[in-house]
Amino acid sequence: MIENLIEAISIVFTLKMLLIILLGSFVGIIIGALPGLGPTVGTTLIIPATFGMEPTAALILLVAIYMTAEYGGSITAILISSPGTTAATATVEDGYPLTQKGYPGKALGASITASTIGGIFTTFILLFLTIPLMNFALKFGPAEYFALGFFGLSLVASLSGKSILKGLLMAILGLLISSIGLDPLTGQPRYTFGSFYLLEGISIIPALMGLYAVSEVFNMFLTQNNTIKKLGKKVSKQFITLKEFKSMLPVIFQSSFIGSFVGVIPGAGGSIASWIAYQQSKRIAKDKKDYGKGALSGVAAPEAANNATVGGALVPLLSLGIPGSPTTAVLLGALMLHGLTPGPKLMETDANLFYGLIIGLFITCIFMFFVGSLLTNFWVKLISLPQTFIAPIILSISVIGAFSVRNLMFDVYITLGFGVLGYFLKKFNFPLAPIVLALVLGGMMESNLRRALLISDGSWMIFLTNPISLILILIALFTFVSPILKNVFTSKKSKVS
Repeated sequence: MIENLIEAISIVFTLKMLLIILLGSFVGIIIGALPGLGPTVGTTLIIPATFGMEPTAALILLVAIYMTAEYGGSITAILISSPGTTAATATVEDGYPLTQKGYPGKALGASITASTIGGIFTTFILLFLTIPLMNFALKFGPAEYFALGFFGLSLVASLSGKSILKGLLMAILGLLISSIGLDPLTGQPRYTFGSFYLLEGISIIPALMGLYAVSEVFNMFLTQNNTIKKLGKKVSKQFITLKEFKSMLPVIFQSSFIGSFVGVIPGAGGSIASWIAYQQSKRIAKDKKDYGKGALSGVAAPEAANNATVGGALVPLLSLGIPGSPTTAVLLGALMLHGLTPGPKLMETDANLFYGLIIGLFITCIFMFFVGSLLTNFWVKLISLPQTFIAPIILSISVIGAFSVRNLMFDVYITLGFGVLGYFLKKFNFPLAPIVLALVLGGMMESNLRRALLISDGSWMIFLTNPISLILILIALFTFVSPILKNVFTSKKSKVS
């Protein structure tokens, strides 16, 4: 392995390769920051440009875009409450409140720092634990996938704010919305009301942009009381301090581990990893009350996790030829276009590509940190513009992003509709996070639940006889019940006192 690493270093550390990585890092950040694009679309758009390149250079370019686009999604999530990627949705919870308080620089600093460490962490996971982690991921069947989704949905209780009942209602609403479209097993249309456009269901990107970004635009226009407008010259460009960095480190490492682990499981993805990491960081935090109001750890946790999923998702791709995420499915196609077949033999027949990719991923994280840090002041200046400029920009980005998903005006109408819904939900203090969580997990949970029951001839014991699913379900029950019990005990104590 040492010899292969040394040879890979000599291949990657050339002016041409470093420029390719730098270009990929810059392009990836921009693509990630634009809602509706994200890493999957970004890598797809760049594939034609790699036809004349060497396979190693082509793959490193695509992976650089993949990694940095995951970070780029946090930029608009933090500044304008419009997550550039679905994985950055959890970042909105504390990133945007920090901007409203006048500290966008700190929020962006926490994001780029956590993303960099999460990315570096996952390169070592990819290097040392590829085979062991893949063997574990192969144990996941429908029962285990449902249990993983159930665990993710159990986070609703801790993401509901003061009212768990409101959180549960929002989660139910999200699950109902996720059931729109064709039945995953029978192909029968559900809740489509005869509309051709609803056969594919509600696209997650238009829904997210409506709930978070467009609802904020409506708030700006209707209340004329936007927080950012009030900040004016008070907007801080200050980066995070050394003390703040040290306080975030435990959360960053914990979230990096979660992201790498979830990324290995095919189909799980950065969205699930981000929400799980966010909830777990809140669990261990000393400042739990600050979460949802502008906690730096609340920004660092999902950002470390979603960047760590990149290396995790590459594990099944390179070791077995199984794409672990939509973006790695695109990378699989790119590998085949260059005459390569991912799988166990790849590390034997083309070790330079495997180890070169790891070195390239490591360098990408370093470049991402410097490029992201240099652009921080530029991003901060954008939100210092008057509200009359900011609101139309947010609305334009949202509309373009929604349209780019399927090139349909229907998705634009969905975005505007969810914007109205999000505005009224915010006005009456209903949490948005449970809806998003249910939207992300609903389809996966339903399809795997039904597959598991088909395998077991309708017996629910399949979820209790599999050790992995049993453990996940027990953890989920504890995660769901503990905040409820805590609220009950707290209310009793306040009544006694």
